[in-house]
Amino acid sequence: MLKNIPPILGPDLLGILRAMGHGDEIAIVDANYPADSAGPVLVRLDGISATDVLDAVLTLMPLDDFVDEPVLTMQTVGDAGKREPVVDAFDTIVRKHEPKMGVSSLERFAFYDRVKTAYAIVQTGERRLYGNILLKKGIIRPDA
Repeated sequence: MLKNIPPILGPDLLGILRAMGHGDEIAIVDANYPADSAGPVLVRLDGISATDVLDAVLTLMPLDDFVDEPVLTMQTVGDAGKREPVVDAFDTIVRKHEPKMGVSSLERFAFYDRVKTAYAIVQTGERRLYGNILLKKGIIRPDA
């Protein structure tokens, strides 16, 4: 065990988060997501919600403030303007860690395509529909 690191972040995921560079993306996806066939390195966190994983990851990882949309979710099929409750929960967590940022969305197949180019995927046990989020890693600025 280590101090100040959320215990749900195991050694594989910690290594991935540390190895990622500025602009790399990581997807946190629900239990229904086709993660095994998507391509990037896959870490499984079965039984843990996507919101808990998001909160843990953002405890350690900065988001990219050089881009307009560093956080993306999947749009509801058939109603792109509808916002699922899990997305509201994601937005609350993002704003807790990065108060000036919020959540944007992509059409379902555009989201799938974007995840295929991600650095890694974390598949959770999330059962709420549309519990998928993509994060772009930012930088940690030197102390002034």
